[in-house]
Amino acid sequence: MTSTRFLALSTLPLLALAAGCAKKGELVVDSGVGVTALRTACPSVGVPEYTGDITQFTAPGRTDSAAIDLTASLTNVRSQCNDSGDKVYTVADFDVLARRTDVRGARTVQLPYFVTVVRSGTAVIAKRVGTVTLSFADGQERAQAHAQAASYIDRAEATLPEDIRKRITAKRKAGDENAAVDPLAEPDVRAALARASFEVLIGFQLSEQQIAYNATR
Repeated sequence: MTSTRFLALSTLPLLALAAGCAKKGELVVDSGVGVTALRTACPSVGVPEYTGDITQFTAPGRTDSAAIDLTASLTNVRSQCNDSGDKVYTVADFDVLARRTDVRGARTVQLPYFVTVVRSGTAVIAKRVGTVTLSFADGQERAQAHAQAASYIDRAEATLPEDIRKRITAKRKAGDENAAVDPLAEPDVRAALARASFEVLIGFQLSEQQIAYNATR
């Protein structure tokens, strides 16, 4: 069973070293033909479509611009990864920038956000919901906050099997029967790549109505 867990949200110290995204393969054309896989065990980190913004309104059921109370965007997502051990640790931090329409009085707003680990592009392995707090001073229109989350996965689960890796990186001489065959197009190789691919996704925890608003605005 895949072991994927979340560590503490918001207050975890940064874990250093290693890039956060898998890289594409590179074609090798020296003494033969082959693909050198440059991917790492570190998950890619990103924001799913329609979840990077949130809009709150002054009254239920209203979605017109005159009723906008507050808007916020999730931005500056950065990650650090340590894949040197049996567990691959990833720390993601981000900023939330908010703007309110009524600047009278001091105000504190808490916005919910999610952090998920996804395998093979579709399977949610773990999810956690946190909150980010924004504080507006009296007369202040804009506010900004910072948040952070971390997760880990088993390195073995994010590593390609040795036989698959050899098939991808094997050099093939021009003219050989298999020289023109792209190993990355073979179903079992593609399936193995998918199984070993993980993502850490961050976004606002939205209602169906809020997602629909983001999709149509």
